[in-house]
Amino acid sequence: MKNSVLVTGASQRLGKAIATAFAQAGWHVWCHYHQSEAAALALKANLESRGHHIDTIQCELADATARHRMMSTILDQSGPLRCLVNNASSFEPDDATEFDQAGAHRQLEVNLLAPMDLSAQMAKSIPDQEVRGHHSIIHVLDQKVFNINPDYFSYSLSKLALERAVALQAQALAAKVRVCGVAPGLMFLSGPQRAENFDIASRINLMQRPTNPDAVASACLFLAQSDAITGVTLSVDNGQHLIPLPRDVMFVVEDILKSSHETR
Repeated sequence: MKNSVLVTGASQRLGKAIATAFAQAGWHVWCHYHQSEAAALALKANLESRGHHIDTIQCELADATARHRMMSTILDQSGPLRCLVNNASSFEPDDATEFDQAGAHRQLEVNLLAPMDLSAQMAKSIPDQEVRGHHSIIHVLDQKVFNINPDYFSYSLSKLALERAVALQAQALAAKVRVCGVAPGLMFLSGPQRAENFDIASRINLMQRPTNPDAVASACLFLAQSDAITGVTLSVDNGQHLIPLPRDVMFVVEDILKSSHETR
Protein backbone atom coordinates (compact mmCIF):
# COMPACT_ATOMS: atom_id res chain seq x y z
CA MET A 1 0.00 0.00 0.00
CA LYS A 2 1.26 3.49 -0.85
CA ASN A 3 2.19 5.93 1.87
CA SER A 4 -0.88 8.04 2.57
CA VAL A 5 -1.10 11.70 3.52
CA LEU A 6 -4.07 13.81 4.60
CA VAL A 7 -3.80 17.45 3.55
CA THR A 8 -6.48 19.63 5.11
CA GLY A 9 -7.79 22.49 2.99
CA ALA A 10 -6.22 20.80 -0.02
CA SER A 11 -8.51 21.86 -2.84
CA GLN A 12 -7.15 25.37 -3.38
CA ARG A 13 -4.20 27.71 -2.98
CA LEU A 14 -1.34 26.34 -0.85
CA GLY A 15 -3.20 23.13 0.02
CA LYS A 16 -3.51 22.33 -3.68
CA ALA A 17 0.24 22.79 -4.16
CA ILE A 18 1.00 20.54 -1.17
CA ALA A 19 -1.39 17.83 -2.35
CA THR A 20 0.11 17.97 -5.84
CA ALA A 21 3.69 17.71 -4.54
CA PHE A 22 2.90 14.62 -2.47
CA ALA A 23 0.96 12.99 -5.31
CA GLN A 24 3.79 13.57 -7.77
CA ALA A 25 6.18 11.97 -5.25
CA GLY A 26 4.08 8.79 -5.30
CA TRP A 27 1.97 9.26 -2.19
CA HIS A 28 -1.70 8.43 -1.85
CA VAL A 29 -3.26 11.82 -1.10
CA TRP A 30 -6.41 12.42 0.90
CA CYS A 31 -7.64 15.85 -0.23
CA HIS A 32 -9.77 17.38 2.51
CA TYR A 33 -12.20 20.16 1.71
CA HIS A 34 -15.01 21.93 3.54
CA GLN A 35 -17.15 23.73 0.95
CA SER A 36 -14.95 23.66 -2.18
CA GLU A 37 -16.17 20.35 -3.58
CA ALA A 38 -15.88 21.41 -7.22
CA ALA A 39 -12.26 22.48 -6.76
CA ALA A 40 -11.44 19.24 -4.91
CA LEU A 41 -12.97 17.10 -7.67
CA ALA A 42 -11.13 19.11 -10.33
CA LEU A 43 -7.84 18.51 -8.53
CA LYS A 44 -8.64 14.81 -8.21
CA ALA A 45 -9.42 14.53 -11.92
CA ASN A 46 -6.26 16.39 -12.90
CA LEU A 47 -3.95 14.28 -10.73
CA GLU A 48 -5.63 10.99 -11.63
CA SER A 49 -5.27 11.81 -15.33
CA ARG A 50 -1.52 11.80 -14.69
CA GLY A 51 -1.59 8.45 -12.92
CA HIS A 52 -1.58 9.70 -9.32
CA HIS A 53 -3.66 8.31 -6.45
CA ILE A 54 -5.95 10.83 -4.73
CA ASP A 55 -9.21 10.69 -2.79
CA THR A 56 -11.36 13.60 -1.65
CA ILE A 57 -13.07 13.83 1.72
CA GLN A 58 -15.41 16.50 3.08
CA CYS A 59 -15.30 17.64 6.70
CA GLU A 60 -16.24 20.66 8.79
CA LEU A 61 -13.08 20.91 10.87
CA ALA A 62 -14.83 22.98 13.54
CA ASP A 63 -17.04 19.95 14.29
CA ALA A 64 -15.31 17.34 16.50
CA THR A 65 -17.76 14.61 15.49
CA ALA A 66 -17.10 15.28 11.81
CA ARG A 67 -13.34 15.18 12.41
CA HIS A 68 -13.58 11.75 14.04
CA ARG A 69 -15.79 10.51 11.20
CA MET A 70 -13.25 11.68 8.62
CA MET A 71 -10.32 10.03 10.37
CA SER A 72 -12.24 6.77 10.80
CA THR A 73 -13.07 6.72 7.08
CA ILE A 74 -9.43 7.26 6.13
CA LEU A 75 -8.21 4.59 8.56
CA ASP A 76 -10.75 2.07 7.27
CA GLN A 77 -9.88 2.69 3.62
CA SER A 78 -6.11 3.17 3.64
CA GLY A 79 -4.83 2.31 7.11
CA PRO A 80 -2.79 4.63 9.37
CA LEU A 81 -1.62 7.83 7.75
CA ARG A 82 2.08 8.23 7.22
CA CYS A 83 1.71 12.02 7.20
CA LEU A 84 -0.83 14.64 8.27
CA VAL A 85 -0.47 18.17 6.91
CA ASN A 86 -2.61 20.60 8.91
CA ASN A 87 -2.95 23.31 6.28
CA ALA A 88 -6.57 24.48 6.57
CA SER A 89 -7.11 27.66 8.54
CA SER A 90 -9.63 30.35 9.31
CA PHE A 91 -8.28 33.86 8.59
CA GLU A 92 -10.68 36.55 9.76
CA PRO A 93 -9.87 40.14 10.80
CA ASP A 94 -10.36 41.14 14.44
CA ASP A 95 -8.51 43.05 17.12
CA ALA A 96 -7.94 42.98 20.85
CA THR A 97 -9.92 46.12 21.64
CA GLU A 98 -13.26 44.83 20.33
CA PHE A 99 -12.87 41.13 21.04
CA ASP A 100 -15.44 38.93 19.32
CA GLN A 101 -15.53 35.81 21.48
CA ALA A 102 -17.61 33.75 19.07
CA GLY A 103 -15.42 34.64 16.10
CA ALA A 104 -12.26 33.97 18.08
CA HIS A 105 -13.56 30.59 19.18
CA ARG A 106 -14.26 29.64 15.57
CA GLN A 107 -10.71 30.50 14.51
CA LEU A 108 -9.17 28.70 17.48
CA GLU A 109 -11.26 25.62 16.74
CA VAL A 110 -10.14 25.39 13.12
CA ASN A 111 -6.58 26.68 13.46
CA LEU A 112 -5.52 25.05 16.74
CA LEU A 113 -7.94 22.56 18.26
CA ALA A 114 -8.64 20.68 15.02
CA PRO A 115 -4.92 20.11 14.32
CA MET A 116 -4.43 18.90 17.91
CA ASP A 117 -7.39 16.53 17.62
CA LEU A 118 -6.42 15.15 14.20
CA SER A 119 -2.85 14.67 15.40
CA ALA A 120 -3.95 12.72 18.47
CA GLN A 121 -6.23 10.51 16.39
CA MET A 122 -3.44 9.81 13.91
CA ALA A 123 -0.97 8.91 16.66
CA LYS A 124 -3.42 6.51 18.30
CA SER A 125 -3.94 4.67 15.00
CA ILE A 126 -0.24 3.84 14.51
CA PRO A 127 0.78 0.36 15.69
CA ASP A 128 3.51 0.22 18.33
CA GLN A 129 5.79 -1.82 16.09
CA GLU A 130 5.93 0.81 13.32
CA VAL A 131 9.36 2.08 12.23
CA ARG A 132 10.46 5.04 14.36
CA GLY A 133 10.45 8.30 12.41
CA HIS A 134 8.31 6.91 9.60
CA HIS A 135 5.20 8.96 10.48
CA SER A 136 5.00 12.74 10.64
CA ILE A 137 2.70 15.67 11.33
CA ILE A 138 3.33 19.03 9.67
CA HIS A 139 1.60 22.20 10.86
CA VAL A 140 1.35 25.01 8.32
CA LEU A 141 1.92 28.22 10.23
CA ASP A 142 2.63 31.79 9.11
CA GLN A 143 5.73 33.98 9.14
CA LYS A 144 3.75 36.13 11.62
CA VAL A 145 4.67 33.66 14.38
CA PHE A 146 8.25 34.99 14.18
CA ASN A 147 7.33 38.56 13.27
CA ILE A 148 4.37 39.42 15.45
CA ASN A 149 2.01 42.36 15.15
CA PRO A 150 -1.48 42.74 16.64
CA ASP A 151 -3.50 42.61 13.40
CA TYR A 152 -5.70 39.58 12.77
CA PHE A 153 -5.56 39.09 16.51
CA SER A 154 -7.32 35.72 16.98
CA TYR A 155 -5.73 34.22 13.89
CA SER A 156 -2.30 35.27 15.15
CA LEU A 157 -2.98 33.85 18.62
CA SER A 158 -4.03 30.51 17.16
CA LYS A 159 -0.95 30.27 14.93
CA LEU A 160 1.37 31.29 17.78
CA ALA A 161 -0.08 28.51 19.91
CA LEU A 162 0.23 26.03 17.04
CA GLU A 163 3.90 26.97 16.60
CA ARG A 164 4.54 26.24 20.30
CA ALA A 165 2.68 22.96 19.90
CA VAL A 166 5.29 21.76 17.39
CA ALA A 167 7.88 21.14 20.11
CA LEU A 168 5.33 20.03 22.70
CA GLN A 169 3.78 17.47 20.38
CA ALA A 170 7.17 16.28 19.18
CA GLN A 171 7.92 15.40 22.80
CA ALA A 172 4.48 14.04 23.65
CA LEU A 173 4.02 11.87 20.55
CA ALA A 174 7.56 10.49 20.39
CA ALA A 175 8.67 8.05 19.27
CA LYS A 176 5.68 7.18 17.09
CA VAL A 177 5.34 10.48 15.28
CA ARG A 178 7.62 13.33 14.27
CA VAL A 179 6.09 16.82 14.42
CA CYS A 180 7.34 19.81 12.41
CA GLY A 181 6.11 23.18 11.21
CA VAL A 182 6.38 25.26 8.06
CA ALA A 183 5.96 29.04 8.26
CA PRO A 184 5.26 30.53 4.80
CA GLY A 185 5.50 34.12 3.70
CA LEU A 186 3.01 36.02 1.56
CA MET A 187 1.88 33.89 -1.37
CA PHE A 188 -1.64 34.94 -2.38
CA LEU A 189 -4.06 37.82 -2.24
CA SER A 190 -5.79 37.64 1.13
CA GLY A 191 -8.93 39.20 2.57
CA PRO A 192 -9.58 42.70 1.17
CA GLN A 193 -6.11 43.00 -0.38
CA ARG A 194 -5.92 44.48 -3.86
CA ALA A 195 -3.52 43.37 -6.61
CA GLU A 196 -1.58 46.64 -6.38
CA ASN A 197 -1.11 46.09 -2.66
CA PHE A 198 -0.05 42.45 -3.10
CA ASP A 199 2.51 43.35 -5.75
CA ILE A 200 4.32 45.55 -3.23
CA ALA A 201 3.64 43.64 0.00
CA SER A 202 4.78 40.29 -1.41
CA ARG A 203 8.22 41.78 -2.08
CA ILE A 204 8.84 43.12 1.42
CA ASN A 205 11.29 40.38 2.29
CA LEU A 206 15.02 39.76 1.92
CA MET A 207 14.66 38.18 -1.53
CA GLN A 208 12.24 40.90 -2.71
CA ARG A 209 9.84 38.42 -4.32
CA PRO A 210 6.60 36.61 -3.44
CA THR A 211 6.86 33.26 -1.69
CA ASN A 212 6.32 30.45 -4.19
CA PRO A 213 3.66 27.97 -2.95
CA ASP A 214 5.59 25.16 -4.63
CA ALA A 215 8.59 25.97 -2.42
CA VAL A 216 6.41 25.61 0.67
CA ALA A 217 4.98 22.35 -0.67
CA SER A 218 8.50 21.05 -1.29
CA ALA A 219 9.43 21.90 2.30
CA CYS A 220 6.45 19.90 3.57
CA LEU A 221 7.43 16.91 1.43
CA PHE A 222 11.04 17.19 2.60
CA LEU A 223 9.99 17.12 6.25
CA ALA A 224 7.67 14.17 5.65
CA GLN A 225 10.51 12.19 4.11
CA SER A 226 13.29 13.21 6.53
CA ASP A 227 13.03 10.74 9.38
CA ALA A 228 15.58 12.46 11.66
CA ILE A 229 13.85 15.85 11.85
CA THR A 230 11.30 16.62 14.55
CA GLY A 231 10.27 19.51 16.78
CA VAL A 232 11.38 22.29 14.42
CA THR A 233 9.74 24.86 12.15
CA LEU A 234 11.12 25.89 8.77
CA SER A 235 10.56 29.49 7.67
CA VAL A 236 9.81 29.42 3.93
CA ASP A 237 9.23 33.12 3.40
CA ASN A 238 12.18 34.64 1.52
CA GLY A 239 13.26 36.11 4.85
CA GLN A 240 10.02 38.05 5.46
CA HIS A 241 10.15 37.25 9.18
CA LEU A 242 13.44 39.19 9.42
CA ILE A 243 11.78 42.47 8.44
CA PRO A 244 9.69 43.51 11.46
CA LEU A 245 6.65 45.72 10.83
CA PRO A 246 4.29 47.40 13.30
CA ARG A 247 1.22 46.12 11.48
CA ASP A 248 0.29 43.42 9.01
CA VAL A 249 2.22 44.04 5.79
CA MET A 250 -1.03 44.51 3.85
CA PHE A 251 -2.04 47.44 6.08
CA VAL A 252 1.43 48.99 6.02
CA VAL A 253 1.41 48.97 2.22
CA GLU A 254 -2.16 50.28 2.09
CA ASP A 255 -1.11 53.30 4.18
CA ILE A 256 1.83 53.91 1.84
CA LEU A 257 -0.40 53.69 -1.24
CA LYS A 258 -3.00 55.98 0.30
CA SER A 259 -0.36 58.57 1.15
CA SER A 260 1.10 58.30 -2.35
CA HIS A 261 -2.26 58.83 -4.01
CA GLU A 262 -3.06 61.81 -1.79
CA THR A 263 0.16 63.61 -2.70
CA ARG A 264 -0.32 63.26 -6.44
